[in-house]
Amino acid sequence: MSVLIELGDDRGAPLDDLGPPSPAASRPGRVGLLLAACALLGGAAAPVHLTPRVGPALPARATVLSAGPLLLVVDAGTDPPALSAYDAAVPHRPARWRVTVPPATRWSAEAADDLLLLTERDQVGRATATTARSVRTGQPLWRRPERVYAAGDAAVAVSEVRSASEPGRRVEGTVHGVDPATGATRWSVPVPSTAMLRALPGTPGRVLLVQDDGLARLLDARDGAVRGQGRLPPADYGPDNPQVIGGHLVLRHPTGSGAALTGYDLPGLSRRWQVPVEPGELTLRPCQGLVCGRDRLGRWAMDAGTGMRRWTWPAGARWHTLAGARIGAEPLLLLGTASDGRRTLVATVGRDGPRVRAVLPAGLTDCRQAGAGLICRDGAARVTVWPLDAP
Repeated sequence: MSVLIELGDDRGAPLDDLGPPSPAASRPGRVGLLLAACALLGGAAAPVHLTPRVGPALPARATVLSAGPLLLVVDAGTDPPALSAYDAAVPHRPARWRVTVPPATRWSAEAADDLLLLTERDQVGRATATTARSVRTGQPLWRRPERVYAAGDAAVAVSEVRSASEPGRRVEGTVHGVDPATGATRWSVPVPSTAMLRALPGTPGRVLLVQDDGLARLLDARDGAVRGQGRLPPADYGPDNPQVIGGHLVLRHPTGSGAALTGYDLPGLSRRWQVPVEPGELTLRPCQGLVCGRDRLGRWAMDAGTGMRRWTWPAGARWHTLAGARIGAEPLLLLGTASDGRRTLVATVGRDGPRVRAVLPAGLTDCRQAGAGLICRDGAARVTVWPLDAP
């Protein structure tokens, strides 16, 4: 079985140049100019060569995931597949626990307090079931035949739209509120056609449900009560659109003259501001309280409450966004390839703009973000954890 690791949304050709944040595009050169680039990217010192925390050796067929404090390894080559959990801070230590799991093509996982939600997926990435397990022991607590999201001190279960092109972007049928202790249904809300649903981190158990007709509701995940409601314009609703940051919602949508970003207050969904955006592909992410965007001209960040630009980075469009958590409390991690074509440059993007942080050695593969650090495989097929929390 081939290795199936969830990849980031931003992909493209490797980099060989680096540019500072600026109102105008610039191309200052290659790795030999990293010192100057770092000074422009936040006044940092030279990128450091990080020391990894080396974890276990893995077979090529294994899938590596991160969830809260855990580094998870699913070995699909055993019958049944085996799930092992390591401490992400000290991955060289023996596994905390090891259990068997039902067969699947691939998996995704998230942790909330003592609950580990492990979702099984089919060949097109659609969720087929979720098992809740104890973070401490790995023992199963309950199981549902849907995708289950953590939402504060509650959880919600949804059926993803059966689409081979973009699984997981939309939900259908009924949204169920789930008791995280037992897996039982607490409440249900029918979805007339299809809809976009997102759990909102940093809120007391709120989820955003946006229907095809633009009806948006802020639901309490504990009892299904509507805490806010409004109507949004037609848009390509999906995992990154709209974004909810603090007490604001930011939506990308078409207008008569092109496209725009519009900001709304929560929970009432009253419109606060609107700004035009470049036509073409645009990705949005929360990053440390800001809306961080990437379009054909570069990367930029804006205030979710006012729509004002905080910084612009023309060279940023050619950096890859690292796969990983989308919570937004940590800075985004970006990867670029040095001019030697072997080493990897790591940059963070947050409230203070982009900053080159590290140079990683050659031979790393399947890297993903885990908190403020990275989890990769090295040339010896070992898991390596690269912390970026040092100043």
